[in-house]
Amino acid sequence: MKEQALKELLNSLTWEEKIGQLVQLSGDFFHADQLAVGPQKKLGIDQRIVDQVGSVLNVTGAEKTKEIQDRHMAKSRHKIPLLFMADIIYGYRTIFPIPLGLGATWNPDLIESAYQQTAEEAKAAGAHVTFAPMVDLVRDARWGRTLESTGEDPVLNAAFAKAMVTGLQKDLLNGGGIASCVKHFAAYGAAEGGREYNTVDMSERRLRQEYLPAYKAAVDAGCQLVMTSFNTYDGMPVTGNQFLLKEILRKEWGFDGVIISDYAAIQELIAHGVAADDREAAKLAIEATTDIDMKTPCYAKELEPLIENGEISTELVDRSVYRVLKLKNDLGLFEDPYRGASQALEEQAFLTEEKRRLAKKVSAESVVLLQNRNQVLPLAPNKEKVLLVGPYGDNQELIGLWAVHGQREDVVTIKKGFENYLDSDHLLYTQGCDMLEDYAFLGEFGATKDQIEQLGLDEQMKATELETALALAQQADTIVFALGEHTMQSGEAGSRTDITLPKIQQVFLQKMVELKKKTVLIVISGRPLVLTKEIEQVDAILQAWFPGTEGGNALADIVFGQTNPSGRLSMSFPYSVGQLPLYYSEFKTGRPLTSPTHKGRFVSKYLDSPNEPLFSFGFGLSYSKVEYSELTLNSEYMNESLTISVTVKNRSDRSAQETVQLYIQDVTGSVVRPIKELKAFQKVDLRADEEKKVTFHLTRADLKFYTKEMLFEEEPGKFIVFVGPNVKETLEATFDLK
Repeated sequence: MKEQALKELLNSLTWEEKIGQLVQLSGDFFHADQLAVGPQKKLGIDQRIVDQVGSVLNVTGAEKTKEIQDRHMAKSRHKIPLLFMADIIYGYRTIFPIPLGLGATWNPDLIESAYQQTAEEAKAAGAHVTFAPMVDLVRDARWGRTLESTGEDPVLNAAFAKAMVTGLQKDLLNGGGIASCVKHFAAYGAAEGGREYNTVDMSERRLRQEYLPAYKAAVDAGCQLVMTSFNTYDGMPVTGNQFLLKEILRKEWGFDGVIISDYAAIQELIAHGVAADDREAAKLAIEATTDIDMKTPCYAKELEPLIENGEISTELVDRSVYRVLKLKNDLGLFEDPYRGASQALEEQAFLTEEKRRLAKKVSAESVVLLQNRNQVLPLAPNKEKVLLVGPYGDNQELIGLWAVHGQREDVVTIKKGFENYLDSDHLLYTQGCDMLEDYAFLGEFGATKDQIEQLGLDEQMKATELETALALAQQADTIVFALGEHTMQSGEAGSRTDITLPKIQQVFLQKMVELKKKTVLIVISGRPLVLTKEIEQVDAILQAWFPGTEGGNALADIVFGQTNPSGRLSMSFPYSVGQLPLYYSEFKTGRPLTSPTHKGRFVSKYLDSPNEPLFSFGFGLSYSKVEYSELTLNSEYMNESLTISVTVKNRSDRSAQETVQLYIQDVTGSVVRPIKELKAFQKVDLRADEEKKVTFHLTRADLKFYTKEMLFEEEPGKFIVFVGPNVKETLEATFDLK
């Protein structure tokens, strides 16, 4: 449909029809009229509004979406199709690692391919929009949604934001891909105390410098929608925050796509205490240019009275409606309301061999080797007896909480992966211990008392499993532990103050390591855990996140040396939870730990913990030793750009992927500057004994920051450049900016 025809359609709509386009309801309103009665009463929305609604939440599957679309179109006077939007966060049916694991790949090109494959599956299943990527910068591992972030750094997060949007929307306007809804705008990852739905309060300088760049990268990459976050910023909840939505997103960045609230966030303006009732909440949200009201009655019931009373302009609502209609038109829904979805296409698109291969590659690159004492890894296939133990050893719950459309039966377990390398004489297995000592918290997620009682091992089974594990361990040469968080302990509403391994697993691990066998710990988690005790107990540690559909195969390839681990942390691991929030790019302080003028107690430090993380940003080991040398700058001065090179040499007989990282420090600024800032990175392939020269080009734009006057510009002066395999182990050089 051409622009003029779209405007004519807008002008032909009644107010009821227009407002319907700005309302999103869940699938339980659409399956059949009689089934919708319950939700309608609860939300206070009558059937007339349901018949005019513009979009549906979390309904997928070609057959189901076509049925709902057909029924809706039959009732629509102007034949305006529904938009189907869904949580498709890190895979549809083929599940990739959680985004924190994707961040650990340091490979945006690979992740772009993964998201392109995800969009292919989701499109076949009738989805038009995905609520992804989440690009919130996170520095507090207590927050459950750490799982959905790619990490703590604005440059790295921005690179992944661009890659994910590009992958999802590949060839979008020609019928390919699905529309990307970037979330949660803005700064949701800084929720106080790492507590879900909590307040965010920070300076505008920090907001712009650290938290906004990834959202900006997503907008620049062409994302079609932006979702508001639940938090406040500067005292105003984001869904009604004109500074964030209207001034920055719309005016500064020129975003003219659809802004959608997060679930019930418009009505929650009342609970925040900035709106007295639904009408005032609707007014605040629409004036902030929030276009779609997800799952509340505020727009459905209150926009028309607001117009009639002259409290909001008709143009304001018309602009929102037009944005929604334009999105539908850009997706080609007026010509094909199904957008090509079909059951036949689902069968062709889901879980193909190509997608499984890609999933395994992504999973392998996401795994981080945190420790490898005495070079215990890799293990040699069928050369020794290996005992695999732990609640994740033969468990298909490797896809994490937000793999909404994934199916556990598709998942390759760690045991299954090990069986590719070990015959029955060399692989021993038992669960060994329970996942948790207490499953009662699952009641908050809808589990009944009876269901909870059936989840764990009873006391007799626990004793038997421990006895079996100890007996098998006596026969084994190496014990591989598959331990970690329960799926429901991370993700949305999964905030925790204790981010250690569950106590029952800690006790089990301690009893097993007392046997003095070689030990490998595989950690399954949705966040960095505190592993301070574990690094002393075991020889090797692999951080596997929730590794996805092909997780078991990818881990087995690493454990048995088929794949050389290349993952690098995109988020610091704390030594203690009391260090949180924790991040490498902290500001300089007047009394740093290494202060030349203050000693002992009176410097910035803890009395009972190191300042440093347990494992630093950018850290990760491999089975190869890569040496860095000859850090060279083409000039002592930068005018417009600077060329920086370093030599890396693989001093081993094994091929490796090395992530070369470049950081800077602005020595003196008009405001306090970070100790280090990531500015560039390259992932390079090195054959055995191969040497390569890696070159970076730093420009004046890379040195810009928000100055004392809140101008985004660079300032002349001295800079230190650091290049190395992680933020701590670097070569240094200096230059002056003219």
